[in-house]
Amino acid sequence: MSYITVKDFGEDRFEEKKSEFIGYAKRVENEEEAKAFINEIKNMHKQARHNCSAYIIGRDMNIQRYSDDGEPQGTAGIPILEVMKKSRVTDCVVVVTRYFGGILLGAGGLTRAYTKGASIAIKSAGVVEKVEGLKLSFEMEYDLFGKVQYTCGQNSWHIEDTEYSDKVVVNILAEKLMAEDVENEIVEVTNGKVIVRKSEEAIYFKEGNRLYLKI
Repeated sequence: MSYITVKDFGEDRFEEKKSEFIGYAKRVENEEEAKAFINEIKNMHKQARHNCSAYIIGRDMNIQRYSDDGEPQGTAGIPILEVMKKSRVTDCVVVVTRYFGGILLGAGGLTRAYTKGASIAIKSAGVVEKVEGLKLSFEMEYDLFGKVQYTCGQNSWHIEDTEYSDKVVVNILAEKLMAEDVENEIVEVTNGKVIVRKSEEAIYFKEGNRLYLKI
């Protein structure tokens, strides 16, 4: 199972009819972290009229909360949440701060502004996929190393690192769905003259064809 979250932190801002909107997005692991970030932004912008927010937690997006923070009901928190849902991001909190510029925007204007604030925050943070994966380690004689390198290059399998001693060990972080294919292909090109070790499954970040434990 895979899901989408933001890389880490993003911030962007714009002005609408003299009101300044500042959007923030951050990756979080649980509700406590989400609430702490919201409070952090509120403390940072104590003079702001509103600090509206939403967060989604869990790979199944099962925890969803939002706050209009004094804006007319439905004009801020829900639009922020809807942007997150359409972007399919989870384990994420978004806060949009508004400094009132003296001109009323109306319900439609507010909805558009908070939608934009959430969108630019998520775009600034960047999105990344999280997938189930594991580390595959292949131990072989040196004369087989070139074949394995070539096979990985042909299939766009990133070699995470290589260990050199009396033999060579190639380490590959593989998505769970592809791990068996990677193993079978390398066993085949080495005519079975390879020792395969597998780590426990874990959740990795995925960008392109590469997996990362942290990002």
